[in-house]
Amino acid sequence: MPHDLIEKSKKYLWLPFTQMKDYDENPFIIESGDGIKVKDIDGKEYYDGFSALWLNVHGHRKKELDQAIKNQLDKIAHSTLLGMTNVPATELAEKLIEISPEKLTRVFYSDSGAEAMEIALKMAFQYWMNIGRPEKHKFIAMQNGYHGDTIGAVSVGSIDLFHQVYGPLMFKSYKAPIPYVYHSKSGDPVQCRDECLHILEQLLIKNHQEIAALTIESMVQGAGGMIVMPEGFLSGVRALCTKYDVLMIVDEVATGFGRTGKMFACEHEDVQPDLMAVGKGITGGYLPIAATLTTEAIYNAFYDDYDKRKTLFHGHSYTGNQLGCAVAIENLRLFESENLVAEVAKKAEYLQLLLEELKSLPHVGDIRQLGFMCGIELVNSKDTKKPFPAENRIGYQVTLKMRELGMLTRPLGDVIVFMPPHVSTLEELKEMVAIMKEAITEVTNGVTKVGA
Repeated sequence: MPHDLIEKSKKYLWLPFTQMKDYDENPFIIESGDGIKVKDIDGKEYYDGFSALWLNVHGHRKKELDQAIKNQLDKIAHSTLLGMTNVPATELAEKLIEISPEKLTRVFYSDSGAEAMEIALKMAFQYWMNIGRPEKHKFIAMQNGYHGDTIGAVSVGSIDLFHQVYGPLMFKSYKAPIPYVYHSKSGDPVQCRDECLHILEQLLIKNHQEIAALTIESMVQGAGGMIVMPEGFLSGVRALCTKYDVLMIVDEVATGFGRTGKMFACEHEDVQPDLMAVGKGITGGYLPIAATLTTEAIYNAFYDDYDKRKTLFHGHSYTGNQLGCAVAIENLRLFESENLVAEVAKKAEYLQLLLEELKSLPHVGDIRQLGFMCGIELVNSKDTKKPFPAENRIGYQVTLKMRELGMLTRPLGDVIVFMPPHVSTLEELKEMVAIMKEAITEVTNGVTKVGA
């Protein structure tokens, strides 16, 4: 049976962000999960070292979440949110507003983080049009940023590997630098931060009259390499957006729901977004729900008689799905009853000590961490910070070795991602870091020996 499934997967599937030639060489099928481990079709167990792509919170088969879905199934699985609402969507909206930054008062549902960002772009664009300022129609995006894969989200993304091929489809946006301290000339977080803020301000001085909004990931650039922003950068961007009358769209899809040791990462610097996209951990990693949260001022710009043409014409078939909203409500209840955000913050201190042990490895150049969002950057030379040749795919080889040793993750180039589920115990964290250390050592030692 396992062999049949593998052959079927090779014959019929086209996997996301996957070169299928790689998959054919290293096929892998998950059969079940329990706690923070998953099991493949051959019965081998693996630590879920990247939270099923950055979204699992309580582990797999959490009985309270399972029961929430079962209870909702006894009522209804889905009805539309176009022109009406439902009970779980309404109750979840109230809870989201209660836990989000205070200026956010309205919730617009969607199905994925990319759609939540796409909606934020459309809201920002139409907001200025609705209040009689159509000249403000362009966007600022951060270099190395990632917000998803719809055309709008790609247009405010800036990772060449993912986005360059779609250039002719994209609308043009201004790009502002992000402080990547490890690869900056000074290596000083304050200087690097201030230089980037200065460049952003010059861009705003010149172009603010035509800029509708700025998009930015919150505190950590995820897909760009787990780049943690130096203290004061995000709040500095907020101040500049306010000064130059530009809306600030904060992407909390990966960073939200306790991942960084705060419910939302923007809380680290008391930043109040004008629009905020959330997803991933909203349902504990169970079902595809996302949302765009915004202020009452933006909402009111769309509120008028129908013939004024101010309606936001956007929606999806499964928007506000009852099953997803029901499990999200239970997820947030568990956050409160299990004091989960504080637990992540506390365990992150222990995790930081564990990750320190990796710094002595000859090819670990930088370790970046905020809460349970971690990136270990591998380099050919620690002295020069010179990377390995891209064709060696060292990060990929390390994650294959980690799989062999009993842990799953996906690399970002030569940055090893470590984002364990929130409920990981101290002992489990220790075991997972030990697997990373063994895999990095074995693969990079091998590369050094062959002179790559």
